[in-house]
Amino acid sequence: MKPIKSVMLAALLLQTSFVLAEKPVETTNQLADSLQPFIDDHTVAGLVTLVSNSKEVIDITTLGMADIDKQKPMHSDSVCWIASMTKPITGACVMMMVDEGKLSLDDLVAKHLPSLAMLKTDDGQLANITVRQLLNHSSGMAELPTDEAYVDRTVEEVVRRYAKVKIQFKPGSRWMYSQTSINTASRIVEVLSGKNFDQFVAERICKPLGMRDTTFYPDAELANRIATTYESLPDGNFSAKTIKTFYGKPPTFHEHFPAGNSGLFSTAPDYLKFCQMLLNKGEYQGKRLLSEQAVAEMQTISTGDLVTGFTPGNGWGVACCAIREPQDVTAPLSVGSFGHGGAYGTQAWIDPKNDKIYILMVQRSNFPNSDASPLRAALLRAGSKL
Repeated sequence: MKPIKSVMLAALLLQTSFVLAEKPVETTNQLADSLQPFIDDHTVAGLVTLVSNSKEVIDITTLGMADIDKQKPMHSDSVCWIASMTKPITGACVMMMVDEGKLSLDDLVAKHLPSLAMLKTDDGQLANITVRQLLNHSSGMAELPTDEAYVDRTVEEVVRRYAKVKIQFKPGSRWMYSQTSINTASRIVEVLSGKNFDQFVAERICKPLGMRDTTFYPDAELANRIATTYESLPDGNFSAKTIKTFYGKPPTFHEHFPAGNSGLFSTAPDYLKFCQMLLNKGEYQGKRLLSEQAVAEMQTISTGDLVTGFTPGNGWGVACCAIREPQDVTAPLSVGSFGHGGAYGTQAWIDPKNDKIYILMVQRSNFPNSDASPLRAALLRAGSKL
């Protein structure tokens, strides 16, 4: 496969007019030389990177293929399953409920979801999980079996089954990444807002931000732009894979619940709008989506001295990883940077001190630890110099 290198300026102008103001963006493509080796050595089949500040795009680079068999190159508007990059959006939805006075992060989950009131630790004590513990992964809630985790049609249905999961430790005493916790938080949003979670995200996040390519339920047009997921093989080839939470069904299969932990599809320019809103302390194009206090809460570490994943030097805020001590892959970031990655290698970091946003869109299914991948490190090293 011959690597394809292109900066899709026309698509960029269309997708990111919100940050162009009165002057066009000069796309430098400075990242291409730093990232091309990851195409050449078949780490990934294709990628999109975007570096921005709070006002304008600095660079957008596309390399490689979105579909090898069809010889479709990656474009700036290529759609990716962003997996756990959904979590900060869920966190923002919860903080909207806090802003409206309907919720406190220190509320017991049982106050809003009585069906979870009887969750107990191994010693028979009531777990008394708080909303904050759901969002910073210290709840202790275990996962459903893999083949059952995404089969339900509604969030209400799956959370009803969470009432039977094991609580693996006293809430707040440890950190353990929990998909059930985040989906439970999304159910609280449904209960308090009276809307299905996908409807709430569409109306309160996507519509005001103009995120037209972000959805739990891609239509045929959007699905045609979804980059193929590939497994990188030892012989240097790629094997196409289906998205694991869809159990072999296509993205246009919509008979599943909108998973607040991992369900969204998006593009780099679309997700940038959400990141710019956070970098601008809750405001976007003169519209306030979140209070400054809500955004501060999202990026403030609430896990104390607990050891958290997936790279060293981090803590956890409201559905966001936050940098306490930059090191290794996060070395180019400042203290207080925050964001989230996704299972297939996607990543977004927001660095308030340096007024920078870094977004990576890829679709590889077998990164050993995508949070610590050399590809992410290369993006941050090169992007921090722009």
